[in-house]
Amino acid sequence: MNISDVAKQTGLTAKTIRFYEDKGIISPPSRASNGYRSYSQNNINELQLIRRSRLVGFTLDECRELLDFSRDPQRRSADVKAKAEQKLTEIDDKIAELIEMKTTLEALTKQCPGNDSARCPIIEGLCQHTK
Repeated sequence: MNISDVAKQTGLTAKTIRFYEDKGIISPPSRASNGYRSYSQNNINELQLIRRSRLVGFTLDECRELLDFSRDPQRRSADVKAKAEQKLTEIDDKIAELIEMKTTLEALTKQCPGNDSARCPIIEGLCQHTK
């Protein structure tokens, strides 16, 4: 299968697919006699795993680990679950951080009259040093 067909099936761009190949993240596709890449169902499965993993927040290095798990018939689901639970904790921490950011910005925005005055509580609040 050529790269444009793989791109359609996986929802990835050809550039992204080549990037994953160049970085050694996916198994190398075979080469046809004309030198063109010929992708297998295994390549498609790997690319779909990467795409879906990225959609739920895994980094490329973490995707590489997940691919390694997927290739290992001796893997333990406990190890995969631990990786997913670690990612959930990171996501929860990021959500808490974003909520704190939003709360701070909302408070600053409410304090600002938004008029022609040079005094701006948003700028003043952002310039304050935190201890």
